[in-house]
Amino acid sequence: MKRSVLSIAFALCLLQALGQSLTAKITPIEMMIGEQAQVTLTVDASEGAEVQWPVFQPRQQIVPGVEVVSSSTTVANQEEQKKSTGRTMILTLTSFDGNLYHLPPFEVSVNGKKVQSADLALKVVEVEVDTTKLDQFFGPKGVQDNPFQWREWAPIFWFSVLMVVLMAIGLYLYVRLRSNKPIIRHIKIIKRLLPHQKAMKEIEQIKADKMVTSENQKEYYTKLTDTLRRYIEERYGFSAMEMTSTEIIERLMQTDQHSLDELRQLFTTADLVKFAKYSTMINENDANLVSAIDFINQTKLENQPTEEIVKPELSEADQKTKQSRRVLKALIWVVGLTSAALMAYVVYNVYMLLV
Repeated sequence: MKRSVLSIAFALCLLQALGQSLTAKITPIEMMIGEQAQVTLTVDASEGAEVQWPVFQPRQQIVPGVEVVSSSTTVANQEEQKKSTGRTMILTLTSFDGNLYHLPPFEVSVNGKKVQSADLALKVVEVEVDTTKLDQFFGPKGVQDNPFQWREWAPIFWFSVLMVVLMAIGLYLYVRLRSNKPIIRHIKIIKRLLPHQKAMKEIEQIKADKMVTSENQKEYYTKLTDTLRRYIEERYGFSAMEMTSTEIIERLMQTDQHSLDELRQLFTTADLVKFAKYSTMINENDANLVSAIDFINQTKLENQPTEEIVKPELSEADQKTKQSRRVLKALIWVVGLTSAALMAYVVYNVYMLLV
């Protein structure tokens, strides 16, 4: 009976031992200097078994020449470890020396018992170097700051100086423009009387002065004929004030035939009164006044513009001032646009050098 119990216990221990195994696999088994290889450790343990993995720190050497980059396990905590039968640990290795490395067995503790994996091998291949041309190869250099190079900053510096100079010139031109006051021309609109309106206004004044019945007949006929001469000059466009009565009648006969007989009689009477001391009757004076009014009414031009736009003429000094203001404005625009373009160029190139 005692032998049977011992046999059963030995069998259980053997089964438990057989159920706890550790396998190790490396991928790849051959790599170039500086590359990385992964070692996968897998342990098969019974449900609820406590597994303790080996602890590796980054840059820790497994063997001289092979170091750990990182390590990770697929089970995060003890509660999950008790529910899992397959446990995995991944080691990432690297090497910077060409050689064939022997990796000793990895050891894992399962329920306090140590389990080992098989040995592994890792081959690290060096880069072939032609030793006959060593002068073409140089060792690694340390990190260096980029030195200040004047040839890179010189264009930016000189363009910046030019921009400042142009801005100063633009400010000076602006001050000059502000101090040089603009020439303001006021256009006047003058309301004017038409020729017949002027003539009728003067005739009304003659009536108001009662010159028809005045004893000074020479003054009366002088004012009456002068009124007609000014009307004819403005109405027909020739110098009636400088012409004789006969010349005026002959000139009018070429353009108009209205009331020329009465007008000829009026001018003849006026010449006799002014130059031959001829005396007229009151009714004759009235008749000549009526003849003058009839001639004006028959020859007047209505529907003519009664407003005249008068544009003042600039003096030579004002014209120079106006021209100088135009030049100043044009120069300010040119300087301003050039300064803006230079500023954009400087800012862009400084940004490109500092990035």
